[in-house]
Amino acid sequence: MDDPQFLVGTPRSELLANMEREGRDPATLDVGINLVLYFVYDYLPHPPVSPGSAPTLSLAGASWVSDGVDRISRLPDVLLRDIISRLPAKDAARTAALSSRWRPLWRSAPLALVDSHLLPDGGAAGQFTIGAPSPRAVTDAVSRVLAAHPGPFRCVHLTRSTMEEHRGEMARWLDILVAKGVQELVFVNRPWPLDLRLPATLFSCASLTRLYLGVWRIPDTAAVPRGARFPNLKELGLCMTVMEDRDLAFMLERSPVLESLIIMGSQTGVRLRLVSQSVRCVQLGYTYLEDIEVVDAPRLERLFQSDNFRQSELTDPSIKNCSSKIKIGCAPNLRVLGYILPGEQELGISNTVIVAGAKESIAPSVQILAIEVQFGCRNSIKKVPGFLRCFPNLGTLHVQSPRIPKESTGKVNLKFWQEGGPIKCVLQSLKKLFFYEFRGSRSEVAFLKFIAERGRVLEQMVVVVAKECFSPGGDGVNAKLKPLTNAKWNSKGCKLELFKSPLTDVAGPICSHRHASDLGFADPFDLNFLHDE
Repeated sequence: MDDPQFLVGTPRSELLANMEREGRDPATLDVGINLVLYFVYDYLPHPPVSPGSAPTLSLAGASWVSDGVDRISRLPDVLLRDIISRLPAKDAARTAALSSRWRPLWRSAPLALVDSHLLPDGGAAGQFTIGAPSPRAVTDAVSRVLAAHPGPFRCVHLTRSTMEEHRGEMARWLDILVAKGVQELVFVNRPWPLDLRLPATLFSCASLTRLYLGVWRIPDTAAVPRGARFPNLKELGLCMTVMEDRDLAFMLERSPVLESLIIMGSQTGVRLRLVSQSVRCVQLGYTYLEDIEVVDAPRLERLFQSDNFRQSELTDPSIKNCSSKIKIGCAPNLRVLGYILPGEQELGISNTVIVAGAKESIAPSVQILAIEVQFGCRNSIKKVPGFLRCFPNLGTLHVQSPRIPKESTGKVNLKFWQEGGPIKCVLQSLKKLFFYEFRGSRSEVAFLKFIAERGRVLEQMVVVVAKECFSPGGDGVNAKLKPLTNAKWNSKGCKLELFKSPLTDVAGPICSHRHASDLGFADPFDLNFLHDE
């Protein structure tokens, strides 16, 4: 299984047989895929309606009061339709039984259809696991609702059917949604197979404003009519999809008002070449992209990368040792960037300036940067000064320090940083530094001490100490931090804050992908949400 695409297009029975021949436990296949699906579902937007929040509707209690006057029914149609559109589909249909006044309204209200709400428990038990039977009753109910309601649909979330078993219904669903109109569509295939091809009909759905696709093979866009486009699409999520470079480029080109792009767990290595006059946020999670190139994105504010799959047990060995590239071209409003991995990712910036007779590549708009640095690897640490020089106006820096492997390839001391030359952002603009999972290694202490002694405008340094440092018999937190507290701090007003990490066995940076897409949340790397949620 050396092919990085060994899961794609391979029947489950064949994969299980291969695993048995290789002496591996076949049960781990479903465990792994269930884990992937868990992350897919976590990235999906929450439905705008919930069966738990909908009141019980009845003639006696919904619209009548003690004096016998039905005041709710006197409201204008536009308000009553708005009320109905905020109910789950079953409850919306039940409003027709309230009175003759209500009977035709549900058919003219934009409907919210969430297939999990059609289950007996309303979806309270969570998503189905691999191997669980596809609920035929839910699939039939979806077909009936889509056929009965004339549209448009406010939102449609279809995540509970094994689409391979219902190809005919799946095709009809998309035909109906294209014809009747849908604003928000979440469409997830429950494998197997992992690469079921999505019907190209979807590309004719001009009414979409929000689209999330999960565990599909994107249609061959070379065969899609050139006139197909998403003129109203503002948010696009591609979760565990199989696609080619040209397919992603096609979808971006055909979405002229797209503001948010989320790529989660792409099944195949793909290159992202961003050319968009509208995109403001790009979020990459649990995925591996060979190249990320921001060619022309004048409105881009955030490039957010988290939970890199390259070091996962599910990732093919041929990918684990590959380096990826991030190239930043025209992105004058890029403010938030990370997590970047010095030593594992190459960074290229096309904007150059002349400093002391030499050319420097800089991204002056970036104010918040997050990096993951392997402080046990000298080659990774040596990349950090060069990375920081690319961001002369940096105000906030987040640093994640993963566990140092036993086969450490070298450390650095304070002299390395002192002799490396000035770093403009450290001297002139850096106000906040957050350092996560500090374990007290010499390299970690040297980096923090350098920032403390050179940071002229530093206002806050937050050090989150790894939980293992508090275990009995350890060297002690105070001893590990003594070189830092005894440093000659350049900024006398800087506040040093120490916290005990609430996490154990941290595999990588902890991020909130929902905050990342929320442009109203100033710093998506801020871990205060760990205490708020």
